[in-house]
Amino acid sequence: MKIRSKLTLQFASIFALILVLFSLVVYYFTSLYRQDDFYKRILNRAEVAARHVLEADEVGAAARRQNMIDFYHELPHEAVRIYNRSGELVFSHGDGNLGITPAILERLLQDGAVEYDSDVRQVVGICYQDNGEEYAVLASSIDAYSLRKLQNLKIILIVGMLGSVVVVVLAGWIFAKQALRPITKVVSEVEKISASDLHLRLSNADGKDELSHLAQTFNKMLDRLELSFEMQSTFVSNASHELRTPLTAMIGELEVALMKPREPEEYQRVLQSTLEDARLLTELSNGLLQIAQASIDNAKIKQTLLRFDELLWMARDQALKRQPQARIDIDFASFPDDEKRLMVQGNEALLLIAVVNVLENAIKFSPNGRAAIGQIEVQQRDVVLRVQDHGLGIAPEDLKHVFVPFFRAENVRNITGHGIGLPLAERILKLHRGSIAVHSQINKGTEVTISLPQAFATIPAHP
Repeated sequence: MKIRSKLTLQFASIFALILVLFSLVVYYFTSLYRQDDFYKRILNRAEVAARHVLEADEVGAAARRQNMIDFYHELPHEAVRIYNRSGELVFSHGDGNLGITPAILERLLQDGAVEYDSDVRQVVGICYQDNGEEYAVLASSIDAYSLRKLQNLKIILIVGMLGSVVVVVLAGWIFAKQALRPITKVVSEVEKISASDLHLRLSNADGKDELSHLAQTFNKMLDRLELSFEMQSTFVSNASHELRTPLTAMIGELEVALMKPREPEEYQRVLQSTLEDARLLTELSNGLLQIAQASIDNAKIKQTLLRFDELLWMARDQALKRQPQARIDIDFASFPDDEKRLMVQGNEALLLIAVVNVLENAIKFSPNGRAAIGQIEVQQRDVVLRVQDHGLGIAPEDLKHVFVPFFRAENVRNITGHGIGLPLAERILKLHRGSIAVHSQINKGTEVTISLPQAFATIPAHP
């Protein structure tokens, strides 16, 4: 069932239920009031009948005449019966079955009054004392006029209720259409968005209601998808280029070498060149494998307590072993009084790879004779490492791609590298609930900021 039909049905059902309850309450209390009012009128007629019949020999002519006048002001279909203590009928007026039984007479004489219904009749009985004797006076009538009005009220309520439900169904259908129009618009706009149209966005995202919030959330998701597709496209393009270059060089060298017999020295040169290209392919393959390993569930990684400053010195030593001519200066922005605040929890091998990659990038892009600077800062809950170089910098349009594997900015194409270091560092830091950020200016240098949570903030204290 569509939401529009469901809303209409629910709205109409709730309204119909309220209307039925309201109609039943009106009808019930109207009927109850009519019944009580008519019982009082019959009670008055019973008293009038008792005075007219039983006191006729005790009052004067004027009172007797007044009693007779009051008696003959009858109710519709009125009937009166008077019984003595022995159950003998001493007076009867009017036709109709009052449903009088010995049990009713006995209850009347015991309780002093009775009220009951006999078919459509309402009957009231009272005990009346006259000349030392006790009589049972029962009067009855049919409230035909009020019953007709009650029947008319029932018809009016039923017809009104059915008519109101019809109106509510139509109004609810229109209301549901109006209420769901923004959703219908969102659906139609979403249907137009495909993998090739990820630049499209939902238009109804400027309001403050829930639908606008949904549109805003969906637009943010499209932003992430568009960026992911763009990163994937960039990754495939750059990876293809990086892998194709050494393969093309190897094939070319081997084809040229096989065109004619060569001197042993020439064969040795070709094999040496092919070996270098093979090593380059091995480095690329290892980089891809490391990225894949850094994307696994962090629950499967063995983690221990590490001092971040010691980890940084180990990374510095490894980077200098690979590039002995480089220079890396380490500085503490604020050394904590409590050395435990330098503790982080993580996998030493993975974190070492991340920090080494960041340091090697800084060395690689720093001019000769210029040092890369590493600075440790202990914040309230994190340990932060800032690595600065004074190299070429990264253009703003390239910054958003620095964490895409194999991406390399145009201004560093002539510098040896594969574009794996920063993407691998980002994956590793995410596994450790850390973060990495890159800030850069052209011809001024780049600053890479690594942040890891302190161990005391993530490990509960033991008693």
